[in-house]
Amino acid sequence: MTHPLIARLETDLGWPRLATIAELEAFTHAPGLHCLFVPGDPVRNLETADAAVILPELRQAFQDAFDCAIVDDAIEARLREATRALKTPGFVFYREGRLLGDIQKIRDWDDYLTRIAHILSLTEA
Repeated sequence: MTHPLIARLETDLGWPRLATIAELEAFTHAPGLHCLFVPGDPVRNLETADAAVILPELRQAFQDAFDCAIVDDAIEARLREATRALKTPGFVFYREGRLLGDIQKIRDWDDYLTRIAHILSLTEA
């Protein structure tokens, strides 16, 4: 069962849930900047719910500079291995198919702002 705060990202904000590698590649290769929300297990990791609340606020703080999607359990382990973003919850950033960077675990707000500004300024990882 999906945690209610993660479900809200889909139902209220319209974020897609990426359940296949093909969906993930289509999303991350689209023009623009993209953030993948890698939730992890919300039952075992209480930070997952916090991340589900923080990411929409971060997107707003950056004036919708990036779009967001949720990585489904079906492909989460594969994405984490491929990006080396092993700790959850995590945010993995792409620009038109290129991995730019990631932020793992919950951080202070200022740390998020600094890290995301840096990641978004990159042209390649």
